[in-house]
Amino acid sequence: MAQQALGPGATVPRRRVLFGLLDAAGWTWAGLKAGFWLIVIIFMLGYLPDRAYYFTVNRTIDLGILVWSPINLCPPVPNENLPCPPPVGALTPWHPSPTEPVNLSLPQPRTDGGAAQVGENILYVGGSDGETAQSTVFVAQAIPVGNFGAWEEGPALPEARTNATVLVEGGNVYVFGGFDADGNPTDTVFVLRPNPETGALSEWEAAEDTLTLPEPRAGAGVAATATGLVLAGGTGPDGVSGTAWQAPFNDQGTLDEWQEVAQLSVPVTDADIVPTGAYVWMYGGTGADGNPVATIQRGEFGLPPGPGEPENPDEGLVVAWATQEEADLPAPRTNASGWGSSGTLYLVGGSDGTTSRPEAYWAVPDSEGNIPEWKHLDVGDLPAPGLEGAPPLLTGPNVILIGGTSTGAEGSQVLASSVRSSLAPQAPFFQLGIAGATVPALKIEGEIGQQLGYMNAALVGTVNFIILLIIGWAYAHQEQTRAFINRFVERRRRGRTGRS
Repeated sequence: MAQQALGPGATVPRRRVLFGLLDAAGWTWAGLKAGFWLIVIIFMLGYLPDRAYYFTVNRTIDLGILVWSPINLCPPVPNENLPCPPPVGALTPWHPSPTEPVNLSLPQPRTDGGAAQVGENILYVGGSDGETAQSTVFVAQAIPVGNFGAWEEGPALPEARTNATVLVEGGNVYVFGGFDADGNPTDTVFVLRPNPETGALSEWEAAEDTLTLPEPRAGAGVAATATGLVLAGGTGPDGVSGTAWQAPFNDQGTLDEWQEVAQLSVPVTDADIVPTGAYVWMYGGTGADGNPVATIQRGEFGLPPGPGEPENPDEGLVVAWATQEEADLPAPRTNASGWGSSGTLYLVGGSDGTTSRPEAYWAVPDSEGNIPEWKHLDVGDLPAPGLEGAPPLLTGPNVILIGGTSTGAEGSQVLASSVRSSLAPQAPFFQLGIAGATVPALKIEGEIGQQLGYMNAALVGTVNFIILLIIGWAYAHQEQTRAFINRFVERRRRGRTGRS
């Protein structure tokens, strides 16, 4: 019997996919499939091998995009009682430097000295024993990571100095101004030039005449910026000063003589000064009336000229200081320990004019150069009753406050001890959020870890490539693949039936 043919004008219906929304033979469906497989290939040959490498060398590994996590687990050591996860810029709890098996206290109590690290040498320079300025310099050897050995006496200053500013610039250690043994401010600048090959310390000498301060200063703040050194405030012959000077770098990369720049908005001494790229910040200190202040002063630099504009003679120089009441410290502080790290400003301890204080504050300026707030955690405070006149030393992930004075109800005591904290509290080792998770990893350090990481990445990439080849073969041989799957399912069904 003959089979009836389709009548004229009859069409074969086309198959629809995605709940009937798209034509199975159309470009839209083809594009979606191509995009899907592109993502799969990138995931298998890129993302997973990358995760395999970092799983080997990192302490933790992120899986997915962890925007917010309601579940966080942090290590009890060294974070101790910090919130989990720790806030950006938070300090771990302070602990005294050990006295055993090596005593890391200074050979003699000191306060209002300066601290610096040059090469593997850590120096505590000058300071006071509580009665008069000293010329002694104590030296310790840095030990990775963030530690140091016992103190020994090093090359002494040519003259006694306290409340001087110590700064490392160009591999040399500078001591600017300070009070002499008679309590008078000085204009001297001493420099120590270590041997560039061996790191051995030489003797102190007077710096070039161009670096001698234009006027005696003690308790001033000195900051090294991209355009030169900025020295502001301090105590001069006429008392607390608001003068600021700058020694710019010349074409040879050395420092030119000091020139006066914009005056401080508020004259201060014993304040902290920190550069952060486009600005230089000065905060706290003692005002002209002898009382501590909470003022934050932001120094702004002259900008380079735009296209077609004439040269700016003030380019790179401090042209203005600005204050903003909303950005002030939570409380007045003077003679505190202040420093900057990773764009964050820190202030720890200091005096409120009556007693030493233990509070530790920090702030992160925003992209527009404003301070939204000063943060504080009780767990990050110094041990009571606090500390003042202790220079901060940044070494590795740690900050160490050396010596200083502790003033409480029982009077003042000049210390030889030091306390330390970490600027890098550990992130959670496990987090679980809606869009991802953080899990512990192997953290194999050094060259061995890197090589194992590369091997793991190559292994994962190879296995995934083989999987993609199998998937490609299955798509190209769909009938054989279906038959194989059906046989496998039938064998599994028969096996379960036989056991029952």
